[in-house]
Amino acid sequence: MSATISICVPAYNAVRTLEATLHSILEQDADLDVLVLDNATRDGTADIARSFDDPRLRVVRNDEVLSIGDNWNKAVALSTGELVKIVCADDVLRPGSIEAQEKVMVDPTIALTSARFDVIDEAGEIRESGLGIPGLEGLHTPRALIGTIVRRGPADFGPTAAAIFRREHFDRVGGFRGDLVFPMDVDLFARVATFGMFFGMPERVAAWRDSTFNLCSRTSSFSKLTDMMRFHHRIARDYPDLVSFGDVIAGDARLARAALERVSVRSRGLLAVLRG
Repeated sequence: MSATISICVPAYNAVRTLEATLHSILEQDADLDVLVLDNATRDGTADIARSFDDPRLRVVRNDEVLSIGDNWNKAVALSTGELVKIVCADDVLRPGSIEAQEKVMVDPTIALTSARFDVIDEAGEIRESGLGIPGLEGLHTPRALIGTIVRRGPADFGPTAAAIFRREHFDRVGGFRGDLVFPMDVDLFARVATFGMFFGMPERVAAWRDSTFNLCSRTSSFSKLTDMMRFHHRIARDYPDLVSFGDVIAGDARLARAALERVSVRSRGLLAVLRG
């Protein structure tokens, strides 16, 4: 009989953090299917995963490096549970989080749940706490969820480790669309949420690691901003009844302000160098 919840851990050169991630997952009191998909790494990531003696854990290694979208889609394709959570190999789950979210997803009308999260540093120390799901605690329609994601952005909404979705909905929408890397997760959440309601939990269920070696830190600000703008307009085209013109304008304005701030910071830095 398949496990109710699959936790997929796509991993690429994650030797520094994977052990902590897996401890946080395997310490959950739940019937889990845990899959680590090693994306052809060269740093011993798979060895760390295989060092865990737990029948709930499977380790699969790619023969060659896949794009992030293809790798995440493969991870979900290999999962066996009715419910799916993606946990990046440097993030962690809080104790009891799976049990709490499983209780929410017992309601078949809920397509997606997410919750608040912490930000931790490279050493695992909390830097910020109780972030995420802005204005989305409790039960909300797909329109409210998608509008908030477009207006506020993925960083405000929260990481994949804080969310759980249904595998059947993932398959129906075609999985992750990897052409837009930075908003790839919220793009999926927006689409699977159209099959039901969204429930935002006030509990802190996960921690996102702010480090110099994760994908977010290695992606240029320009790429993030352009990907987000493309996401705003594409999701509005896909779901014109759920995303308003005002949502798109507000989201684009947020990106424009972020771009101007980035230019201002760089200009001040350049002036300081020239004056020095």
